[in-house]
Amino acid sequence: MTTSTPTAPSAQSTPADPRPARRRFRWRDYGRPRELVVRYLLLLFVLAITVGPLLWQFLTSLKGTTEDVFGANATLLPQEPTLRAYQQVFDQVPVATYIRNSMIVVVLSLVSQLLFSTLAGYMLSKPAWRGRKAVWVLLIASMMFPFEAIMVSLFLSMRDLGLVDSLAGVWLPGFVGAINVLIMRAAFLAVPREIEDSAMLDGAGEWQRFRLLYLPSAFGAMSVVAINTFIAAWDDFLWPLIVLRSEENFTLTLGLARLQTSSFGYDQRVVMAGSVISLIPVLVLFAITQRWFYKGVASGAVKF
Repeated sequence: MTTSTPTAPSAQSTPADPRPARRRFRWRDYGRPRELVVRYLLLLFVLAITVGPLLWQFLTSLKGTTEDVFGANATLLPQEPTLRAYQQVFDQVPVATYIRNSMIVVVLSLVSQLLFSTLAGYMLSKPAWRGRKAVWVLLIASMMFPFEAIMVSLFLSMRDLGLVDSLAGVWLPGFVGAINVLIMRAAFLAVPREIEDSAMLDGAGEWQRFRLLYLPSAFGAMSVVAINTFIAAWDDFLWPLIVLRSEENFTLTLGLARLQTSSFGYDQRVVMAGSVISLIPVLVLFAITQRWFYKGVASGAVKF
C-alpha cells in the first residue's frame, strides 16, 4: 500500500495593483539643480516684467483717495480697497458707447481679415501660377513700411472717400494684413499634396477641397489671426485719434484717454481703472482661445 505525501498548498497569485507606480523624483530628469534654479529664476524675472505692470495697474485702481500712488508713503497693496475709481469712469465718460464702437470695428476687422487672408493664403499656397511671384513680392514689400510712413496718405484717401469721422474709416486700413496672409499660406502649405491629389481623384472640386480639406487643418492658424486682429483693432489708438472727430464715434482706447486730461482732474486711480476696463476683453478672449492659439503658433510658422 502506497502512501501519498501531502503536497504544500500552492501560493495564490496576488492580483496586480491597478494603481500606477509612483514615479520617483530624479534630478537628472530635469537637469542639474543649479541649472534648474537658474531656469526658474529667469522665468520669474520674465513673469515680473510682463505681469508686474498689469498687477500694479489693477492694485492702483483699487486705492482710495487718501492713499498715495507715488512717493515714499505709497504701498503696493491698497489699504482700503474700493471700486470708486471704476464708478467714476462710468460716470465721467460714456463707456458703453465706446465699447459699442470698438466692438463694431473689431467685428468688421475679424470678418475681413479671416475671409480675405484665408482666401489669399490659399491661393498663394497653390503651385506656380502667373503673377504669383509679383503678388508675393508686393506682400513682403508692404511689411517693410511702418504705419507712420503711410499715415498721411491713408488719411488723404479716407478724406477723399468721405470716411473721416466714421467707424468705416477706422476699419478700412486694417481690412487685411500681409502678415496674416503669410500665416495662412504657411498653414495651407503644411497640408500634404498627396491628400489633395486623392481628393481630386475622388471628384472633389476646388471649393470642396478648400472647405473640407484645407480649412479644418488651418483652424489653429485662423485662431492666431483672429487673436492678433482682435488685439490690434481693440488697442489701436493712433489711427482713431487721427481719423475720428466726434465723441459719439470714439473707440474705447481713444475715449478713455480723455480721463488723462485736466477737465477730469487727472486722477491716476481713475486712469488705471479705465486701462483695466479696456484690458478685460483681451484677457477673456485669450483665456478662451489660448489652446488653439498655441497650437496655431506651433504649427503655423511662416515658410518661405
